[in-house]
Amino acid sequence: MTTTSMLDVPLPGRRARFAPAFGQRVLLTVDTEEEFNWRGPFQREGHGLSHTAALPRFQSFCEGLGVAPVYLVDWPIVHDPRAVEVIGDAVRRGAAEVGVQLHPWVNPPFAEEVSMFNSFAGNLPPALEAAKFEALRDAIEAAFGAAPLVYRAGRYGLGPNTADLLKRNGIRVDTSVRPLFDYSFQGGPDYIGHPLTPYWTDDAQRLLELPVTSVHVGALRALGRRLRRPAAKIPRALGALSRLGLLERIPLTPEGVSMAEALRGIDIAVASGLPVLVLSLHSPSLAPGHTPYAVNEAAVDTLYAWLEGVYAHLATHNVSPCTIAEIIAATGG
Repeated sequence: MTTTSMLDVPLPGRRARFAPAFGQRVLLTVDTEEEFNWRGPFQREGHGLSHTAALPRFQSFCEGLGVAPVYLVDWPIVHDPRAVEVIGDAVRRGAAEVGVQLHPWVNPPFAEEVSMFNSFAGNLPPALEAAKFEALRDAIEAAFGAAPLVYRAGRYGLGPNTADLLKRNGIRVDTSVRPLFDYSFQGGPDYIGHPLTPYWTDDAQRLLELPVTSVHVGALRALGRRLRRPAAKIPRALGALSRLGLLERIPLTPEGVSMAEALRGIDIAVASGLPVLVLSLHSPSLAPGHTPYAVNEAAVDTLYAWLEGVYAHLATHNVSPCTIAEIIAATGG
């Protein structure tokens, strides 16, 4: 069996095939995590969890849309009784799924220096990355009564040893790859060349990569991947391309992306035949004052309006919500 590092652009033959009846679907993922200063240095202590009081509203809203969100929970969340109660109830009712999200700086064992480089879990020594992941995975299974099947590395921080680690621990789907984004200037992965379409990380098809959806729009969209890296080296070049309507990168998230932008991105993703559109947001944005994207109640209301508008637009394309379990079944799991 051949395994390609998840940091490498996959071989063309690794593209996942979905059952014809699956159609085109959409998955809502939530990086369910502690509150921290997004503009400050990483810290082991000093984070908050007050926003978990907003989870019942969010879960009820999702159920009203017919959406079962995937809560990708980290160490502070899995040890917060309020979060476990709300998410656990939804999971037991089949109204949500739960997965793993590793923030190494707040996840024991604590054997590394807290730094930008070490905030990407895949940069840690293999034994330490494994110890942190396995402690979190076991805590999630104990808290929610089911083994998690999906993983997202915090800060999208995959590493050369992550694929084998996930497969050893029963993870079936990874959703850490963020195509068109490059984190190498911070010591993280470069995903500019990775495909949007789900693909297998090995020949045995044991681990499916489900990239977080971002698309290029504009007149130069076809050249977007080739232009993005050199343009990024020229001050204001990418902003100028966007303003001129030549090249715009649109991630499908309510955080920093307007509804109008998102609808353009959805139209491109659907027209390209993408089988699964993966939406993402961070749980602290569900309450005011914890992220740059939800500074007040009005901004939180805008986030909810974004989701409502996006799902209405997806329905016009006959794109319906799905779950991780359905994705696994549709790809032969």
